[in-house]
Amino acid sequence: MKQANSSTQTIELDAGKSTRRRLSAATNVLGPLLGLLAVISLFGVLDKTFGNDTFLSWQNFRTVSAQTCVVAVVALGMTAIVISGGIDLSAGTAIALCATVFAWGLREDVGMLVTQGETFRTTSRALEEAKRGLQAAQRKRDPAAIRGAEEAVARQRADVERILTEKIEHLRLHAKESGEGAAGTESQREMQAKLARLADPKQRLQLDGSWWKGVPNASWTPWLSLALGISAGVLAGLVNGGLISTLRVAPFIVTLGTMMLYLGLGKLIPETPVRPDAAQTPRWIPELVQPQPDPEWLMVASGVWLALLLAGALSLALRYTVFGRYVFALGSNEATARLCGIRVPLVKLWVYGLAGFFVGVGGVYHFARLTEGDPTSGTGKELDIIAAVVIGGASLSGGRGSVLGTLTGAAIMGVIRSGGTHLGLTNAVQDIILGVIIVAAVTLDQYRQRRLADE
Repeated sequence: MKQANSSTQTIELDAGKSTRRRLSAATNVLGPLLGLLAVISLFGVLDKTFGNDTFLSWQNFRTVSAQTCVVAVVALGMTAIVISGGIDLSAGTAIALCATVFAWGLREDVGMLVTQGETFRTTSRALEEAKRGLQAAQRKRDPAAIRGAEEAVARQRADVERILTEKIEHLRLHAKESGEGAAGTESQREMQAKLARLADPKQRLQLDGSWWKGVPNASWTPWLSLALGISAGVLAGLVNGGLISTLRVAPFIVTLGTMMLYLGLGKLIPETPVRPDAAQTPRWIPELVQPQPDPEWLMVASGVWLALLLAGALSLALRYTVFGRYVFALGSNEATARLCGIRVPLVKLWVYGLAGFFVGVGGVYHFARLTEGDPTSGTGKELDIIAAVVIGGASLSGGRGSVLGTLTGAAIMGVIRSGGTHLGLTNAVQDIILGVIIVAAVTLDQYRQRRLADE
């Protein structure tokens, strides 16, 4: 009889624990969403009472969603890292590095550089170098040197003229196919004027920026630049994962070091900040974060839809694949995961490499907002990214987190900044509010961890 009662009590305890775990899981999902609704409602009422009553407008929703894209996309990768029990402090400088690499690819016209081995920039610089060589030969009054220098100038001028002529023809065909009549004609006129300047042997090229204006890139350049920027992010993630796995040093320390490493690598790129000309930047890049979408039926910026698509793919991967189960197992208990046969170093490498992909995409978003690549512009961005994951309900101890929660956390931060701006709050006050929310989220997480340990 006593044994039967004991069995009944055990079943009831197990059922109670199961119910509490389901309630805890539901709270993890619904808590951030309820917090987002509460923040929206609070700022909506305050703006209606003390502001200009534009906070709850459709246009403001578009603006907030577009501005949140950079943090939200990179926070998706950070979600996988945090679930696995890691952290990445290098995300901010890695974003800036990817944006700088992407901008460099556009500025240097890597499509033409790969296919022809030379670009408008390289041939123009070579022409100016040849002209300086001619001037030096003329000062020495050496007939043979002068003839050689004149041939070099003529050869380099012919190369610049050839590239300009090819670009004019390409632009004419593109304008005819796409219907960009006025824009295409204006760019063609600019390049025709450059051809006229080349005809004057005494005309010096202004290589300070004005000479590159209006000259478009090769058609492959945007895609090669995109591949370079995203590859830089993946490589940065693999470096983080490789160092953490092989050195067996805490991710906090490793990524603190690589944070400075990526900042320094970005500064090695010549002529930073990297500012491609408007003619070198495809129209779809700034449209990623443009609040007013084109076409209008998109309703929000195209970058928002891309972020949601990536979020959906990551959510499915974490929930329904073996890789996703390994990530959660690694964060729950790394030692147990190793005993179960999971190749922990390989999983960490994949996790950080995947996060690096999202960093690369975030770098493209970052460039779309700034229209330049500045290696110092990402400093501190990693704090916003980690905050979005934590506010979304992920545990810094690992083993828990969700894509929906991360998106909600990023949205909460965006709404707070937008609401504070509408109410005239300074950045300092907005940062204080976000800091309080982050501390509250971490405190709640620790409370949950203690309750689970007690059970």
